[in-house]
Amino acid sequence: MPQPQSQPNVVVSGSIAFDYIMTFPGSFKDHILPDKVHVLSVSFLFDSLQRLRGGVGGNIAYNLALLGERPVLVGAGGADFGEYRAAFEALGLDTSAIVDAPNLLTGSSFMSTDLAGNQIAGFYPGASEAAAALSVADLARGAAYGIVGATTLEAMRRHAAEIAATGCRLIYDPSQQVVALPAEDLAAGIVAAWAVIGSDYEFAMMERKTGLTVADIAERVPVVAVTFGGEGSTIHIEGRQVAIPTAAPERVEDPTGAGDAYRAGLIKGFLLEAPPEIAGRMAAVAATYAIERHGTQEHCYAPEGFVARFDSAFPEFAGNVTAEALAEPVARR
Repeated sequence: MPQPQSQPNVVVSGSIAFDYIMTFPGSFKDHILPDKVHVLSVSFLFDSLQRLRGGVGGNIAYNLALLGERPVLVGAGGADFGEYRAAFEALGLDTSAIVDAPNLLTGSSFMSTDLAGNQIAGFYPGASEAAAALSVADLARGAAYGIVGATTLEAMRRHAAEIAATGCRLIYDPSQQVVALPAEDLAAGIVAAWAVIGSDYEFAMMERKTGLTVADIAERVPVVAVTFGGEGSTIHIEGRQVAIPTAAPERVEDPTGAGDAYRAGLIKGFLLEAPPEIAGRMAAVAATYAIERHGTQEHCYAPEGFVARFDSAFPEFAGNVTAEALAEPVARR
């Protein structure tokens, strides 16, 4: 596998896909009868459909680039990946660790989202199947953080183990694959992790499969971040719980991708060695940009704009984030 031109701060392993995003102008729950779920048959009329760059890995890498980082993204693209690769290279992102699988199409994610942020999704891995053959060990040895997000089960299993084995801080983020991952894989990822991130639903599914509650995981893992959609998030760290509010959006267009932006903001905060109160609010601001546009990589901002937004959303923490800190990769000591 070709090596990136310089050692990145962050290694990102996750799906690379084109997103087919459909938005339902209502709430799914209003059309689902709880006593009839055993014979579920529903159809929703969507008011928009877009084909856009996406995938968990691609989204996290994109948002890290907006925050000044140049992560290395590990994965695979198909015969139709050329436009995606060109867009990332135009951002200055190193795509040398993305292999081509010319006989397959790039993975495809089909996401149906309602206005309450609920989501029904399906994923066709396509070229992502080739990612399991890639080793991340050499990349992780010089990185500060390695995040393993949703992709094929084989790639998640291998990359989580390799990142942890190098001493790089593993951020385990099973997200959409929490349903498919066997209990032993989830338990292994949690035990090896420096941080575990997920929504409250995903943590409930982890508990159902492994028997480990959020509190149990927080006893074993230094950092646990639980997101609650429009209700903000909670970061469990050093025996305490830090409540993080949301940053008010100017408008809500599409919540898809907000979680990936949140993760990028949190990682940037970690790199800056910011306290959780600051890192979590950086994550909240990054997430808000994502929900204001349709698509997971359609938002954009300059460092000065992010700082102004942060200071406005959280005036009690104004001045804790600077444009200089977001303009380039963090220099590690």
